[in-house]
Amino acid sequence: MNKIFLILPVVAVLFLGSSLISSASAQFQSGGVDVEGTWYSGEGLKQGDFFSYSMCHVDYKECSNFELDMWIKGDRQIGSERQWVTEVVVYDGNKRVVGELLLGKVAAEPTGGSEELGLYRGAFKSSVAWLAAFATSDDSSGGKGPKEFKSISWGKIGNIGGQQVIPTVAETVTVPAGTWETVQVGWYTGGTTNRVWVVDDFPFPIKAHTYTHVSEGIPPTEYAFELLDYKENVQESPFSDIVSTDDEFAAAGCDTNFEKEASVKKPTVGYDYQVHVFYGPEDPVEGCEMQWLIKFISKFDDTEFLNQVQFDVLTVDDNLTPLRSIAQEEGRPYLYSPSGQSIIDIIVKEEPGTAKYVIWIYGLSPEGIVPSSASDYLEVEIPIYASNGTTPVEKIPDWIKTNAGWWADGAIDDASFVQGIQFLIKEGIMKIPKTTQGSSSNSADGIPDWIKTNAGWWADGAIDDASFVQGIQFLIKEGIMKVPQAVAKSSTSSGAEPEAWYQ
Repeated sequence: MNKIFLILPVVAVLFLGSSLISSASAQFQSGGVDVEGTWYSGEGLKQGDFFSYSMCHVDYKECSNFELDMWIKGDRQIGSERQWVTEVVVYDGNKRVVGELLLGKVAAEPTGGSEELGLYRGAFKSSVAWLAAFATSDDSSGGKGPKEFKSISWGKIGNIGGQQVIPTVAETVTVPAGTWETVQVGWYTGGTTNRVWVVDDFPFPIKAHTYTHVSEGIPPTEYAFELLDYKENVQESPFSDIVSTDDEFAAAGCDTNFEKEASVKKPTVGYDYQVHVFYGPEDPVEGCEMQWLIKFISKFDDTEFLNQVQFDVLTVDDNLTPLRSIAQEEGRPYLYSPSGQSIIDIIVKEEPGTAKYVIWIYGLSPEGIVPSSASDYLEVEIPIYASNGTTPVEKIPDWIKTNAGWWADGAIDDASFVQGIQFLIKEGIMKIPKTTQGSSSNSADGIPDWIKTNAGWWADGAIDDASFVQGIQFLIKEGIMKVPQAVAKSSTSSGAEPEAWYQ
């Protein structure tokens, strides 16, 4: 009975191992791969190594892809341990992030580094360096030690039922960095096989594709990566001429420390979805960064997030013709949110004025499968500021243009037209850039004819809103039109509206 008791766990692991073995030709021993050698995270790592990975992790923008390049600059003593000092550049859509990572020598996973790399450092640790939880250079002081390719198991994943992480097959794998003779390490969970490909005497895995554990449905990717490039003996920093986009933005006067405080919550045009958008900065500037948090919510329940949303963020003209696609800028056919919440980084390329952004929802469907439902959308108008800080001109209602045409034709008098302008300024519909208020000494001269001519041209569409507003600014500056100033509240205040703006 004791012999049977001792053998059963081995048989169980052998059966599990056989279920993972692919059809690739290879010789197997019980529980592992018939390949001599061992591997651990960081094996063979040395000064001058350069790596470039394309990667994603579910905890960073739900597995949105980015490129991480790193160069082993050298090592230094930090506390009781010598650690690798690694220069890093991340290419994330339109963003470049430059910084430094510290990698352990017992386990080649991040132990610290530049604050701006925090999110990417976490993604790297939980993907490229993930096997450091099972295979390290040293088995003392709690280390796992190197693992043999012939080993029956490298360890268990206790938090999802104790699945065995085991070598499964010897396989030739081609990635952008070249063709490699690898050993596939895998585990089975949630009805899916997770795979990581490692190479003997090479520091990090070549490739991986793993999935989030789910009890039903199609499991989303947990992390995926592949090696784009590898070089040895790189003695000069390959990143010396690279500047982070945050530094470029700061040099250009952009706000780089903002919160997503502005928000819009509306149903889509066809009432198929609710969308809640948070964005920042509240006053986005042309050429600077803007970040959105988009929440896709059930039209029946405000607390229920939608799953598997295929969508895009567009800028459009007045006819809803797309001018820009964020998905296409990232080299993707659409953006995808498994959980119904998505963070989008945008560099503002729209000119000062009111930009029309559209969140276009293709439908709800697993990634790679065309949704069966019709598309729907939400339009969000956002004022864009010029880089010199001037206030954008809002879209002015058509009825004001009609009034301008009547005024230019003499159908209404000066006072009636100015009252309309007063209303727009007071209600915040027309935003006038900061203009020094002039005296009213010129008011007897009335409104110059060229202002009326401009109004007629504007009504006919011959000049744009900004040109028309310049005329209004002239009236304010010359004291012909007064803009009321804010009055501090007091117990003696009559509460009456300010005196007429038109003299």
